[in-house]
Amino acid sequence: MKSGWLMALFAVTLVAGACSPKETTKPVPGGKAPVTVTEDYPSGDLAPLDERVKVIIAEDGAASGAGFYIAKERGYFEDYNIEVEFAQFANSDDMLPALAAGEVDIAGGVSTASFFNAIAQGIDVKIIADKGHNVPGKSYFTFVIGNHMVDEIKEYSDFKGKKIAVSSRNSIDGYIYEEMLKHAGLTEDDVEFVLMGDFGSMLGAINGETIDAALNIEPLIAQGVDQGFHVRFGDTTDYAPESQIAMVLGSPQFMSEEQDVSLRFMSAYLKGVRDYNDAFIKDVGKDEVVEIMTKHTALKDPALWDKVNVTGLDPDGKMFIEDIKKQYDTYKANGAIRGDVDLNKAIDTSITEKAVETIGEYER
Repeated sequence: MKSGWLMALFAVTLVAGACSPKETTKPVPGGKAPVTVTEDYPSGDLAPLDERVKVIIAEDGAASGAGFYIAKERGYFEDYNIEVEFAQFANSDDMLPALAAGEVDIAGGVSTASFFNAIAQGIDVKIIADKGHNVPGKSYFTFVIGNHMVDEIKEYSDFKGKKIAVSSRNSIDGYIYEEMLKHAGLTEDDVEFVLMGDFGSMLGAINGETIDAALNIEPLIAQGVDQGFHVRFGDTTDYAPESQIAMVLGSPQFMSEEQDVSLRFMSAYLKGVRDYNDAFIKDVGKDEVVEIMTKHTALKDPALWDKVNVTGLDPDGKMFIEDIKKQYDTYKANGAIRGDVDLNKAIDTSITEKAVETIGEYER
């Protein structure tokens, strides 16, 4: 009887094992502990969507899109049955209406007065997550000075009387410029502002000594240092320690009507951002991530990735919300905002927070 009972139990165990999804482990880049997954849960957290969904991302190959590129290449979107497609627009003026209409689901946005004006005039987009900030002491968007100025400009106050090139006003560029002047104890009358819309043109201008300093961006900063055109001066976090430079934007439909999709999308995106932080902050799996970045961005030289100050991307998607509000107030004080924007409605981090709850907080 005892033998028969054991055989019956063994048979039940076999049947139960045959009916349950097969468990396996999914290797994780960078030597981290593998994630336990099943056929029904290839991501290890949420089940994939029942039907395949395409998500269109407005992205132009900027380094700040790292989370999108890495998540795509490492199959994080695929785990949720999401297909991503990148769409390019000539400028943000074309992109924002497409995003508001749901023709594009996700986009990257930079703080400008025109962006806030679009929202004030009824363009409904949501600011949902971080897509670019400066890392303390290693800002990717910061001032450089010409080699002819290295003996003259030692402190920020030494910018007095100098020609400073900035790509735009009433934008994150102009905001950082104004914050620097306050930090230096200078007014706009104390310096010569030079509007130069093309960052690349700043390299030749500073090398030709027609300007003395410039607010430039990586990888042009590193390339200019390599070519002997300029040197880095100070760091943006000296006077704007929490400047929010770029944000992930979501269409209203994507945020409210397609939450099953948006939650999975943001979970995959943050996994990509975390791999990016592992690579550039912890030096884990860096070669693989650099290979992905050279594929998707304009910076094709792997060696240059060791020289640039990379874009800061928060692994939990957190933004400097108070700074976004401060930027808006600055543009409004300058008379560049027409109408009013309720930033408490425009900023909606709920789906990002749910994604963090789903995949857990990043171990910093």
